[in-house]
Amino acid sequence: MPEPLANLPHRFLRTPEAARFLGLSCRTLEKHRTFGTGPAYRKIGGRVVYRIEDLQRWADQGLRISTSDPGKGEVRPPKPAAL
Repeated sequence: MPEPLANLPHRFLRTPEAARFLGLSCRTLEKHRTFGTGPAYRKIGGRVVYRIEDLQRWADQGLRISTSDPGKGEVRPPKPAAL
């Protein structure tokens, strides 16, 4: 039996929904967007939207198995890059 949602386009989340998905505040997600440290987003008609897959990919950069695991990436705090 085919997946009933298979033919639908990707689901996009607005900032409050995306922040809730990640467990962050809306303001923190906005800061990440400003500093370029956050997940990929799109602007559609002046609205900022996030694809669920992009949110998951960004969060997975911080994946660790133990406290001694260096991991492959890092989810940095929302701060401007040092010059």
